[in-house]
Amino acid sequence: GIIHRLDKDTTGLMVVAKTVPAQTQLVDMMQKREIRREYEAICNGVMTAGGMVDEPIGRHPTKRTHMAVVASGKPAVTHYRVMERLRAHTLLRLRLETGRTHQIRVHMAHIRHPLVGDLTYGGRPRPPKQASEEFLAALRGFSRQALHAAQLSLHHPVNGEWMTFEAPRPKDFELLLDAMRDDARLHNNA
Repeated sequence: GIIHRLDKDTTGLMVVAKTVPAQTQLVDMMQKREIRREYEAICNGVMTAGGMVDEPIGRHPTKRTHMAVVASGKPAVTHYRVMERLRAHTLLRLRLETGRTHQIRVHMAHIRHPLVGDLTYGGRPRPPKQASEEFLAALRGFSRQALHAAQLSLHHPVNGEWMTFEAPRPKDFELLLDAMRDDARLHNNA
């Protein structure tokens, strides 16, 4: 059974139980926040430091298919730290305390740093000035939100052993990062 979900077009790791007893235990661990989930994302804008977003998430008041930070929402906490600053974007490592629908996407948009490629929550392409054609093509060609479930850590449901799993970034994510790095090098040397 599936223990948690990933948003459509998000890559990376998921927890799936092989037996009903394991599923019951893993769901309980997830509810008690004992499963550690870390993501990598590329957001719009250059962030100066990491931090935490502790804002409730619920259905958007007018767009029923969207989620939003709303006072009547359920508690949601996202921790983030800067991995790399680029000219107009930031590579982040994020850790979820809670698991609300679209949590990372909503929280990052809420603090005015929506994820690259996330058209639902404001992540339209925002190239820096004098960007190369290669960089513009890579940015326009990235057809999903730049979000990857990079690491999962949990206690094995049978023997209790602490286990950590990692998934490398997918090729499209790496190609976008490479284009952003090339752009940064080009303009730092100018």
